[in-house]
Amino acid sequence: MNIEFIKVMPEPLAGINHTKDSLWGNKFVFDSKQRTLLNASSGKGKTTFTHCLMGLRNDFSGQILLNGEDTKSIKLESWVEIRQRKIAVVFQDLQLFPQLTVEENLKLKAELTGVFESESAFKKLEFLGLADKWSQKCGLLSMGQQQRVAIIRALLQPFECIVLDEPFSHLDKENANKCMQLILERCEEQKAGFLLTTLDVNKDMVFDKEIKL
Repeated sequence: MNIEFIKVMPEPLAGINHTKDSLWGNKFVFDSKQRTLLNASSGKGKTTFTHCLMGLRNDFSGQILLNGEDTKSIKLESWVEIRQRKIAVVFQDLQLFPQLTVEENLKLKAELTGVFESESAFKKLEFLGLADKWSQKCGLLSMGQQQRVAIIRALLQPFECIVLDEPFSHLDKENANKCMQLILERCEEQKAGFLLTTLDVNKDMVFDKEIKL
């Protein structure tokens, strides 16, 4: 999957000064198989990038193309397929259902994508130190625990690219590195890449390309 940003400028960011190498207002082509880091300070549009890419907001000038198709012209049924099979997402606000257990949140995702293996999901939870949270409601978990659950949920679906919006913001270095290991392993299995937004670059983070916002 090719993702192109062609002179995209979100309306809320139009009045902000952007550097010459910024994504905003310029042309960038993302190869979905590449591991791309989008690095930016607060307020430069990391979450806006994710929402625009996923068709959740259209208040921008310029074009975003997915395999040559303008995202503003993509029909809802096509977006469903894209979100279920093409692009997995970990949103900054996580979008977990707090009243449901960890297991129920993961299985609910499975109902949408048709892919779920309890053993695989549990092993990922175990690897991230959350095995004892399987039956606990997500609303009772810490933010760091919820981030790890949201990452696992996204990794369970098929994808050509996974978009992660500040996925490690509530994690210590050890847990962030473990999550990164799972992400890299899953991307290798899917022959996919990632687009990861961050405030700070972890020196241990593995990526092919860095872009400024």
